Amino acid sequence: MYELKTLLPQFDIKLPTCMYNLKNVSLSADPTTSTSSVSCASFGLFQSASEFSSSINSRKSIPCALDLDFLGRQIQHLLKDDTVSVAIRQDKIIQQLQGLKTQLGKIRAGLGICGKTVQHTTAFQNGRLKEVPLQDIVINGHPNFIPYALLALKNVWRALYTVNVKTFTHSTMADIGPAAREFEAEMDKIPVNNALPNINVTLIWKNCEHTEMISSPTMYLPIYGEVNVIRYLGRVGPAEYRYEGSPLCNEIDLVLDICYQLLRCSTHKAQVAMVRLLDQRLKQQYFGGSQMSVADIGVHSSLIRIPTITDKDLTPALLAWRKRAKLVTQI
Repeated sequence: MYELKTLLPQFDIKLPTCMYNLKNVSLSADPTTSTSSVSCASFGLFQSASEFSSSINSRKSIPCALDLDFLGRQIQHLLKDDTVSVAIRQDKIIQQLQGLKTQLGKIRAGLGICGKTVQHTTAFQNGRLKEVPLQDIVINGHPNFIPYALLALKNVWRALYTVNVKTFTHSTMADIGPAAREFEAEMDKIPVNNALPNINVTLIWKNCEHTEMISSPTMYLPIYGEVNVIRYLGRVGPAEYRYEGSPLCNEIDLVLDICYQLLRCSTHKAQVAMVRLLDQRLKQQYFGGSQMSVADIGVHSSLIRIPTITDKDLTPALLAWRKRAKLVTQI
């Protein structure tokens, strides 16, 4: 065989002082170990550099005869020590947690907080979405683009759900105008039933380009467009108007998309073209089937917001639908 050079030099190695001292687990720790077993000390750790060097020198002259029985006894001894120390630390942590639980119980009792956990009677509804407590939402709207959908939803959901709307005026608006004031007055006429599930909406008249809704109180995450606001309220409102599980889900979304494009048409010709698309989607009494849905509320609000669209631009089917929608939305 080829002779290999010694990897470690024959002098003392200075160990750094910033390291932790570890327990010596080498075979040489047992005084009963034979000379041949000491030569196998490379399987363990050494407390000093001189001990490590002497072990290297011993390996040059003495063959390694590994004592498996002794090594097994040493491993069992180490594992036993570690198990006992872990159990002691675990008992100490459990005692500390028990003391913390007692302190929290005293604090809860002092504050008069109920100790029962929150119970969810309906864990998954609305297309398997987990229901969580709703946050109050804020809607920024321009007086020239009044979100009539809020008034329509408040009237339509009167017996099912309460939409509590409070209005404020931003400093960027000197005057909101007569139409917005009339809208506020119609809102105030609808009574608020606190016995029903409710959501609080803050409407701020602001000099903004698009209607935007802020649904998170901690993060500024706006939802742009009145149609998308209707989608959001439809998902958190009464179960009768949640359309994700309906066979007409895609149809309702398509009608709302047409409304979104209608509100952004810049010419009357383009608006009339969108109205023709709406007429093609009206296959029953309402856009959502035989019952009114959030799609009808979106179309009704969009047509009110565009005064350039007159009765001449509507087909007989749309005129008959609008009469039915007025009876329900009362706007």
